[in-house]
Amino acid sequence: MTRSRAAVPAAALALGLALSGALPLPSTDSLLAPQPASAHAAASHAAGTHAAASHAAGPHAAAAEPAGIGQAIDDILADPVLAGSQVGVVVADARTGATLVDRGGARRLLPASNAKLFTSAAALAILGPGHRFATEARAFGVRRDASLAGDLYLRGEGDPALTPAGLDALARDVAASGLREVTGDVVADDTSFDSQRLGLEWAWDDEAFSGAAPVSALTMAPDKNYLAGTVNVKVAPAPVDRRPARVSVSPRSRQLTVVNQAITAHGITPVSVTRGHGTDVLTVTGAIPKGSPAVVEPVTVRDATALTADVFRQALRRQGVRVKGRIVTGRTAPAEAVTLARHLGPPLRDLVAPLLKLSNNGMSELLVKAIGRKAAGAGSWPAGTNAMAAYLGRLGVDTATMRQVDGSGLSRRNLVPPGAFARFLVAVRAEPWFPIWFAALPVAGDPDPMIGGTLRNRMRGTVAAGAVRAKTGTLTGASALSGYVTTPGHRPLVFSAIVNNQLSPSVTPVLDRIAVALAGYPQAPETVGPSL
Repeated sequence: MTRSRAAVPAAALALGLALSGALPLPSTDSLLAPQPASAHAAASHAAGTHAAASHAAGPHAAAAEPAGIGQAIDDILADPVLAGSQVGVVVADARTGATLVDRGGARRLLPASNAKLFTSAAALAILGPGHRFATEARAFGVRRDASLAGDLYLRGEGDPALTPAGLDALARDVAASGLREVTGDVVADDTSFDSQRLGLEWAWDDEAFSGAAPVSALTMAPDKNYLAGTVNVKVAPAPVDRRPARVSVSPRSRQLTVVNQAITAHGITPVSVTRGHGTDVLTVTGAIPKGSPAVVEPVTVRDATALTADVFRQALRRQGVRVKGRIVTGRTAPAEAVTLARHLGPPLRDLVAPLLKLSNNGMSELLVKAIGRKAAGAGSWPAGTNAMAAYLGRLGVDTATMRQVDGSGLSRRNLVPPGAFARFLVAVRAEPWFPIWFAALPVAGDPDPMIGGTLRNRMRGTVAAGAVRAKTGTLTGASALSGYVTTPGHRPLVFSAIVNNQLSPSVTPVLDRIAVALAGYPQAPETVGPSL
């Protein structure tokens, strides 16, 4: 869910977020028809002389390209919308790794949400498909019958799928232990991860955006969209025009203050919900017409740990457990604390689909820190991304050519050449859990959000619909599409296409035309370059 918005040593590469783009963009292929071959030379030079750079490299430079497919991609890249941009495209045989087309494939480009390809695969490899995140309630103090003279600790491991329902279940189990009173505090233990909440070079004006939520080991999502670190703000019209709109927040929390400036009216600015920079104040503005459906906007909270503890305390109260003290954050549960209840999230294999289909930034970042904790005993971005780099190196990806500092692709420090994605896409097919991961990729043109994902509105009615499984990526000035395509001859190909520094509002149609061209190629291309 990277958002559309206006130096590490190689030996210790810090491969250390939006949906790729906050929402899928509708397909506009028909708006940009393929350019005639005569326009190729000038526009190709303006787009970064990608063809020349590719043909000049390596011992295979003189080899003839597959008839038609290289020229088709060149014609697409000659589109004037790419003038002045940087472009990289690599196509390879998925089974052999043989390079078929290379246009600037060694260029280091901003990958946006294509970074989630690496993150999700590394999580499956390092944590394991069956990994489940635990959230525990632990008692520390003197227990006398139904009373605890001490504190109740809520300890998290970064479960990206923890919801209010999960906290209700945990509170129910605490009550089932016989506890009815806690004289001390609810202590929120988020120390499984470090205290750095926002990633490197995440923009300050993205702070309220659901894809840039603070990353905490004790966090929760308001519903099964799994946008951890957010609340849902519901804005409904009043029954009478010009009256204030009706606003509610789920889950409710005393941590937040709502300023309602929205009204019930037609023809005025649409409803918008923002959170003030560094504050807990949610401001609702705009207008919603009388009789129209309610609008629900996810908005981040400043302190995800405190919000989770507050929702848990409310759940305890509903279950008949009274806490006399306050909510305290950032303290580690003592080793002597007694576990009263434990909630396990869904296995990782069940989380990969919502992560990739819907391009979930927060889930990606939680996984990076969980990877670091498992691999190096440190729940941090550097530890997690270094472990990811080591994994990619084992797959044969040259990590010295790239830099990844977060898991979602939101940071503008990330740099990955398309060739690295292509190499990865070939190598990952040998992993035992590859069928799970492959099924989690968005499918072009399928309207079901949990099948088509961020590609559900793209390439509909083309030969690529159903034949392309790929990850999208969108930031202001950066767009990417990398994944798999099956040709009419049933030959599986991998491809990675990345565009940076474009001034056009969208180059999505160009990327889609590349995928369509590959999906419709009538004959199996011949090998023209070395294996990746």
